[in-house]
Amino acid sequence: MSHPTQAGTMRAMVFEGVGAPLRPVERPIPRPGPGQLLLRVAACGVCRTDLHLLDGEVEIASPPRILGHQIVGTVVSEGRTGGREGGGEIGRRVGVPWLGWTCGECVYCRGGRENLCPSARFTGRDIDGGMAEYAVADARYCFALPHGYPDEQAAPLLCAGLIGYRALRMCGHAPRLGLYGFGASAHILAQVARSQERRVFAFTRSGDDAAQAFALELGAAWAGSSEDRPPEELDAAIVFAPDGALVPLALRALAPGGTVVCAGIHMSDIPSFPYSSLWQERVVRSVANLTRTDAAEMLDLAPRVGVRTRVSTYGLTDAGAALEDLRAGRFTGAAVIVP
Repeated sequence: MSHPTQAGTMRAMVFEGVGAPLRPVERPIPRPGPGQLLLRVAACGVCRTDLHLLDGEVEIASPPRILGHQIVGTVVSEGRTGGREGGGEIGRRVGVPWLGWTCGECVYCRGGRENLCPSARFTGRDIDGGMAEYAVADARYCFALPHGYPDEQAAPLLCAGLIGYRALRMCGHAPRLGLYGFGASAHILAQVARSQERRVFAFTRSGDDAAQAFALELGAAWAGSSEDRPPEELDAAIVFAPDGALVPLALRALAPGGTVVCAGIHMSDIPSFPYSSLWQERVVRSVANLTRTDAAEMLDLAPRVGVRTRVSTYGLTDAGAALEDLRAGRFTGAAVIVP
């Protein structure tokens, strides 16, 4: 990882408006406030949510903004608390996810559902993210990372892994699990599901032989096009791809009592479908963001079950190319920016 270009400055890739490419800039290194940590960024995963932000499907209210919410970094300083500079965190490797701040006081925060906090702030949307050499983060939302994962392989765990894990929890004990869209999240979740002795059925874009082969390599029982009917009924399905047309397809693949979980922050409109597709106690539900409990559980589970991430790495100034490669499906697994 490179050092700042000159004393007190850093390189960053900045979103300035919908339809505009990310722009490389040099900025002052930010200073952490009370309760915050300054991180030297070692890696930052690229997420489909970054594309939604870039395209205006999820709004950034106050650009310019540095994108990136799967941050792996080393603590270099702490904000002052009570007039004193901290010191206990210096040198520690931590990860920063999408959920970057919550109020801690609303009914959702007090009830263990901080992911629904109406005042929540999100990394890379409301708070500058990790497509830079340095980032500031709320210490409450910085997580210790498991040993044995290089920085670039740890980064996808922080959103692809965490959101996938929360979505899996919504599926209950479903032994036959469908994954629609076999990208960053699904390739992690398939490994978790197989460790739980679930049978995984992977659905990809039509003709995406590479993704289907990758799914089978990771232990999927079957892989095919999203338009195909699987050889067995599913007990649950998770839709990672942001295509609402997949929801009726997934419903029709379900056994009675099954659940379809929509795992993305944005999805195109779901087309109408007959009530018979929903009947027999089938369920459609969404997953929103994550909680610190999700993070603690998943980051503990990943090394115990042997999750390994497949990553394609890009330099900081190639962040825009990484996003376009994600859009076009030019890689399997996840993309990671290494400043």
